[in-house]
Amino acid sequence: MTTVRNDGRRAGDGEPPRPLRIVLADDEQLVRSALRAILGAEDGMEVVGEAATGAEAVPLIRELRPDLVLMDVRMPEIDGIRATEQVLASMSGPPRIIVVTTFENDAAVYAALRAGASGFLLKRSGAEELVQAVRLVARSDSLLFPAAVRRLAARHAGERAADEAVRTLRARLSERERAVLRLMTAGLTNAEIAERLGVGPATVKTHVAGVLAKLGVRDRTQAVIAAYECGFVRPG
Repeated sequence: MTTVRNDGRRAGDGEPPRPLRIVLADDEQLVRSALRAILGAEDGMEVVGEAATGAEAVPLIRELRPDLVLMDVRMPEIDGIRATEQVLASMSGPPRIIVVTTFENDAAVYAALRAGASGFLLKRSGAEELVQAVRLVARSDSLLFPAAVRRLAARHAGERAADEAVRTLRARLSERERAVLRLMTAGLTNAEIAERLGVGPATVKTHVAGVLAKLGVRDRTQAVIAAYECGFVRPG
């Protein structure tokens, strides 16, 4: 296990913003080295720790409390799905997690998203795509690869939910929140939703927060999965 600490400095008067603190969890040293080289060269990003297994990753993440984790789906001892579950269940204010995978349509990827991961990234992704994905998930105002998330949800959500589940969801959300959820599932950003609905970005942000709270999920990826699994959004 390799641990690299920063000085814990936060932004203050006259100081630059604190960098995005990232932990890498992958059983391949070459993969971790490549990720560290790419992310470490970016302004505003700092790799603060590495783990080779899920069993190493969970306590390391708890200790370092990073902002974001790149988590390989398939690792020895504890895989990325279980590690994601354990991290999110045991931490207040847990980091956002991007699972890293070889195959986009792998059922394990969907399981990781259901477990609470905020998105996924293919191992064959280039450096620019990697950096953009990290920034997007850290910003959390839109889905990472929305079309792929929708395909995964449509494929793995299972049988269509009973009408009762849809009625329950509709009753829980206001009319405007239902509209916002539909646009979230389409992958629109907060700014795009605001333009579509003719309201301000701050209003959309409030509605998104309301949707997440009422669905009992932590980010828009889980909101989209919930919308598919209860039948609120139909595949196709």
